[in-house]
Amino acid sequence: MADGASRLPLDRIAASLRRERTRAGLSLSELAKRAGIAKSTLSQLESATGNPSLETLWALSVTLDVPFSSLVDQPRPAVQVIRAGEGPAVPSERANYTAALLSSSPPGARRDIYFLRVEPGPARESDPHMPGTVEHVIVGTGRVLAGPDDEPVELAAGDYLSYPGDVPHICQALEPGTTCVMIMQHV
Repeated sequence: MADGASRLPLDRIAASLRRERTRAGLSLSELAKRAGIAKSTLSQLESATGNPSLETLWALSVTLDVPFSSLVDQPRPAVQVIRAGEGPAVPSERANYTAALLSSSPPGARRDIYFLRVEPGPARESDPHMPGTVEHVIVGTGRVLAGPDDEPVELAAGDYLSYPGDVPHICQALEPGTTCVMIMQHV
């Protein structure tokens, strides 16, 4: 991964996918079909031999109706420090965009926190997440165009944006070295 990001936790992703697919009562073929991915790709992921993209894991989490973090996160201690460049990071296959999970939802809450590194180039186009999802973005450095496809907003360092995550939305860096914190709130 770029910028010293951690290697994906492939064993954890494999176990989580098998657990959630079994919980949902879906065969490998049916989950792959519903998520719009190849059965061979899902089979590789469940055997911890695949190299999933952000888009693939999002499609699976939406299809399984679980937060993205439930597929990649590990149990956390009460006090936790994640140094810059650490944490399970997943790159996009369609944009120069990497999301590193900082904190998943604790019991009783449904929110995940991510640190984003975004570079100029094609926008990261996201399909709708689970119904009721809201995304909150705080820009740390650089400038970004983010929000719903039909009304994205240009943001600079220190700016905050909240928008529905259950509609198609984008994130596109307008300057090199753009970083953001994104909080995904699930209902």
